[in-house]
Order: sequence, then C-alpha cells, then structure tokens
Amino acid sequence: MELDWTFPFSPLADTGWLLAITLAVVWSLVWKGIALWQAGKNDHLGWFIALYTLNTLGILEIVYLIAFNRVAPRPQKDRRQW
Repeated sequence: MELDWTFPFSPLADTGWLLAITLAVVWSLVWKGIALWQAGKNDHLGWFIALYTLNTLGILEIVYLIAFNRVAPRPQKDRRQW
C-alpha cells in the first residue's frame, strides 16, 4: 500500500479547514484595516508599525481599538447667534 503524503496538505482535502482559514483571514483583515486606519489618523506611529507587522488574528487590533484609541474631545463651538 502506497502512502500519498500530499493528501493532508491539499487545499481541497477538507473543506472545513479551508473555510476556517478563509474566515480567519477575513476576520483578521477587517480588524487590521480598522485599527491601522485609526492608528494612522491618531498619529500613533508605534502602534501603526506593530499592528502592520504582527498577525494576531485581530486580538492586538481589538485591544488597540478598545484601550488605546481615545478620541480627543472636539472643541465646543460658540452656538450664540447674533
């Protein structure tokens, strides 16, 4: 009996793995895009580099968005009309 060593590594071997990997990539790209946009907008260069280079399936991106993405309050406009 001859063993086929390529079978476990074939992308079509198990559609469950292919679906899981696809969902993980989409999940990660969505969070990475949002976090990179916010880090660039807030001039957080260190965070931008870390978020760009590290792949953590969205965990680091969610931590940044929740804990470190503090939006500065907007200055109040004078609403008095003369």
